[in-house]
Amino acid sequence: MNAAQQVVLDLSALQALLDRLKGRGYRVLGPTVRDQAILYDDIRAISDLPVGWTDVQDGGHYRLTRRDDAAIFGYAVGPHSWKKFLHQPAIRLWSAKREQEQIRVTGETEAKAPLAFIGVRACELQAIAIQDKVFLGGTYVDAPYRTQREGAFIVAVNCSVAGGTCFCASMHTGPKANAGFDLALTELLDSDDHRFLVETGTELGHELLMELPHRAATQAEIDAAQAVIARTAASMGRKMQADVRDVLMRNLHHPRWDHVAERCLTCGNCTMVCPTCFCTTVEQSSDLTGTESSPWRRWDSCFTMDFSYIHGGSVRSSAHSRYRQWMTHKLATWVDQFGSSGCVGCGRCITWCPVGIDITEEVQAIRESEPQ
Repeated sequence: MNAAQQVVLDLSALQALLDRLKGRGYRVLGPTVRDQAILYDDIRAISDLPVGWTDVQDGGHYRLTRRDDAAIFGYAVGPHSWKKFLHQPAIRLWSAKREQEQIRVTGETEAKAPLAFIGVRACELQAIAIQDKVFLGGTYVDAPYRTQREGAFIVAVNCSVAGGTCFCASMHTGPKANAGFDLALTELLDSDDHRFLVETGTELGHELLMELPHRAATQAEIDAAQAVIARTAASMGRKMQADVRDVLMRNLHHPRWDHVAERCLTCGNCTMVCPTCFCTTVEQSSDLTGTESSPWRRWDSCFTMDFSYIHGGSVRSSAHSRYRQWMTHKLATWVDQFGSSGCVGCGRCITWCPVGIDITEEVQAIRESEPQ
């Protein structure tokens, strides 16, 4: 977009955006500091955002630290992804209640406020697009996901910081948001001014933007925003090699899987923080009187023994087989199943692995062991 098409908002206009979304009935969600991490939760004002905070990440390592400025979005990503609001960790599917000689079954039809996400990164936009394909793109549509996804308003933020475990540039999923948003912001901060360059992605985004105090962007500001993104792309902490699918599928019996299994705790942390993993289980619960019962769908993980349990035992009883299943599905067979990689390069699985297993390192080790 040229200078005439992009506009600039100041801090007061950003607050006005939050107020307008709230006034339109949205549940406004964004990053906030809690429990020594940047988490996604309900927000009402700029003061709820992580002003002046950044994160330091590496394999098995995450720490918050203070910046030397008042940047609002000057961090990478935390343990939460937007998946927790769209593909919720636990939902009741329906309920059944015995009333004398009758059983009354009630579906979950509770009306919920539409969601507005503030601060969605480019890799997370790709993750949402992937889950849209999983839950909405096939023959069978997932109704709970559709209920949460419909009407969601997304305010993206182009990354000004690359985390130590980020590799979105090599996955072509960031650091710039190119699609899937209503509004996209690039934070510009210098000694004289704190402002946001804004790009619109939808008619609704444009409509809302026109309700906010704004001014036309200068060419210098557009150039500055592009420089922020270029600097972030050049400072990625990791890189994923190309042709991952073929490399992994050629090496399903590689000794490297045993090397990983010696370290892997099969805790499932990587699947819980991953923005695209979607495995679930269904558990039946009832009250103490036995008159009410409900099935609950909850997040599960291919790292649990029960996940692949069939008559006679678990199909994947070893850490070797469970880690291989997760990694080859995420990076290889996901392509066959859904037409794209299941990885967006956010680096969460590396940061939040207790023993710091790095999928980029594992792929590289297998690749380098192949005959040249």
